[in-house]
Amino acid sequence: MKKSESSVKHATNRRAFLTNGMVAAGAATMGAALLPGASTAFGREEDDHAPVTKGDIAILTFLSALEQVEADLWIQYAELGGATNQGLSTIDLELNGKKIVTGLAPNYITALEVLDGDMPQYIADNTDDEISHHRFLNHYLASKGARPIDLSEFATLPPSRVSGVPPTGRLTNLKQLTVDTTWWTRYRSETANPDFGGIFENAVPDLAKGKHPAIPVDDGDLILNADGSIPNHLQAIANTAGFHFAFIEQGGSSLYPALAQKVTNLEVLRVLLSIGGSEIMHFQTWHDKAGNATNITDGDLSFPNLNSGVDPNPNGTSANPADDFQTNLIMPEPTLFLNAKLGPVSIIRPTSTAQGGAVASVVSFVDDGLFLDPATNKNTGIVDVLMRLADEADEARRRF
Repeated sequence: MKKSESSVKHATNRRAFLTNGMVAAGAATMGAALLPGASTAFGREEDDHAPVTKGDIAILTFLSALEQVEADLWIQYAELGGATNQGLSTIDLELNGKKIVTGLAPNYITALEVLDGDMPQYIADNTDDEISHHRFLNHYLASKGARPIDLSEFATLPPSRVSGVPPTGRLTNLKQLTVDTTWWTRYRSETANPDFGGIFENAVPDLAKGKHPAIPVDDGDLILNADGSIPNHLQAIANTAGFHFAFIEQGGSSLYPALAQKVTNLEVLRVLLSIGGSEIMHFQTWHDKAGNATNITDGDLSFPNLNSGVDPNPNGTSANPADDFQTNLIMPEPTLFLNAKLGPVSIIRPTSTAQGGAVASVVSFVDDGLFLDPATNKNTGIVDVLMRLADEADEARRRF
């Protein structure tokens, strides 16, 4: 999950944004209201006896939908680049009781391991986590008498054609991505915060334009050089994936606290804080690994040396490129929060609805190219459904 700086500008222009989408279908995918006569609490001691409101259900439903989207993209990464073993502990990835086959592209794994030797294991674990988020949120919705969400009818996008990949339709397209990397400089800035209107430069400018694969499209992408070395094209695919991992997960780091401010029921708040914390752990891991992407060029895509002390952006505006781009500065730099008079503080950012809320999340996923149908060059109908659910989540208000 992710919020791009360019996405924020479009978050309020919903009608214009939706013109690239298809008309949504399927009332069965909805579910933002309590069912009549249903229990609204587990009755634990920590329950504050506040009701689970329609707003709470709208937030939970949207989050479950977005976690299903995340699970879909992570499964694709795991199929091709996930670990096949982890020492004495076995890989036990499953979706709806069916085993997920991992590690089908060994040369892709080799390229991912240039970023870190544990990349395949982390991919498998992140996949497992996102599957669990969607499953738990749906179970929790059902326990409150609300309808679980299922977006499977929109799983129509073609997967990778690498040998062995199940030829089933997918919710997301990882072969034509436009990856925003402004999160890199956002978390390094000590003077700007997106919630205060801060604007940030990309770490990899070329990723933010054009359409780039983050997975091998077919077996041809996996061919090594004659000497057995990794060709720039395959390494560029792995590097793109590395930055895309962080791009996705930093969004959840903001989305959960942004929506947590809107819930009424204490137990629902606990759910959001607990899952949101795991998203932050994911982001921190991938932020670190992305910094190991090698300085290579593949056609019109170049990965700059971020430790050169030079702003990689044409006509860059960084006053201190060492502070803004150095790869090991992955801890959130103290910056403005709430009121500048309070002084800088290390925080997750953004956490406002406008910058980090549900609509901003959907817009950012579409800007990323996740729902682009290569056959039509338009977004699938999932976009209309997600945007409606996002509107309902953002409109939720905490009740006292």
